[in-house]
Amino acid sequence: MKITDIITHVLSAPLDEPFASWGGKTTKRSTLLIEVVTDEGITGWGESVCHGPQPAQIAASFVEFAFKTLLVGRDPFDVEVIWEEMYNLTRPFGGGAAVNAISGVDIALWDVIGRALKQPIHKLIGGAFRTELVPYATGFYRVDGKSYPEEAIAEAKRHLAKGFKAFKLKTGFGVKADLEYIYAIREAVGPDVRIAMDANCAYDAATARRILLESQDAKIHFFEEPLIAEDIEGYKMLRNLTSTYIASGENTFGKIGYRHWIAGGALDILQPDLCSAGGFTECKKIAAMAQAYNTMLIPHVWGTGIGMAAALQFIASIPAAPLSFNSAEEPMLEYDQSAHPFRDNLINHAIVMSNGKLRVPTEPGLGVNVNRDVIEQYKQRVFV
Repeated sequence: MKITDIITHVLSAPLDEPFASWGGKTTKRSTLLIEVVTDEGITGWGESVCHGPQPAQIAASFVEFAFKTLLVGRDPFDVEVIWEEMYNLTRPFGGGAAVNAISGVDIALWDVIGRALKQPIHKLIGGAFRTELVPYATGFYRVDGKSYPEEAIAEAKRHLAKGFKAFKLKTGFGVKADLEYIYAIREAVGPDVRIAMDANCAYDAATARRILLESQDAKIHFFEEPLIAEDIEGYKMLRNLTSTYIASGENTFGKIGYRHWIAGGALDILQPDLCSAGGFTECKKIAAMAQAYNTMLIPHVWGTGIGMAAALQFIASIPAAPLSFNSAEEPMLEYDQSAHPFRDNLINHAIVMSNGKLRVPTEPGLGVNVNRDVIEQYKQRVFV
């Protein structure tokens, strides 16, 4: 089997209700899909995550101008060799969008391999420790003109009605506002719901410390990205201050990016995004490093149905931390519930929560099929 083409699809659509996040306002949902075509008629799909404000065209340029000539004519089963060659070629760019692009290509290659062998990807990377995953709902974004915490309380109750037993609040709006928000929602949903919070790098260590200490009675499960991704020393200062787990990693790239965080004991929970940190090939190595240090890994997930399907395959293959019979901490799946014009219909609504859980697809490759009509509807022109 040989690769005959790599096609980039930048998709984008405006949001009806823009929301505040990442130090600004997200007005659209965008992504980069990568299609790997082979001479045997097998096509694989991957995704490079785009958080919203960041243009997906940057990662697309790596695929078009760096990776396409490297990969056409190659055997997709040489996925490890291809990964290292892509990384070495773009090493001078220092991670970021380059590894985002590598991630999407790698996921697509594994999709090809799975389809060729008629096996789901989790079978090819070691098997499944679990056949279904417990999700937590991501959402709670601030929309202009709405009242908070009232709007968030209503959203929390909607998630609980759907069967969620955990969700993640969007914070980062100041100490007083965050604390009032957290306690209001805890009071509204009761003590048994897992609540996490995500500040999207909004604070310095001193301010985050104050939030951690003053939110102890709210029993927060984990605090995600309280600090910028480069502040490893700040994260070390926050860890073990309270019972709240400290989590980060969506803006860290590859095994080399993670090694100091893991070896330095900076985090309780590692959060690589499969569509950003290096795809299956690299994230399995990150997971192995995490296991060696007995550290929990709960991947970040914030993309289309392709990224969701990839995350399901990957998380199925991750051992619990620690791997024990009675007290294992099972990895959860981040399940984005915020507005997305083409997330679910892109994969024909193939991923659906039932009884509070999501099934790991057992069909070949990623286990989902792509609706090309959706691609045509939202595809943007990238290169002249």
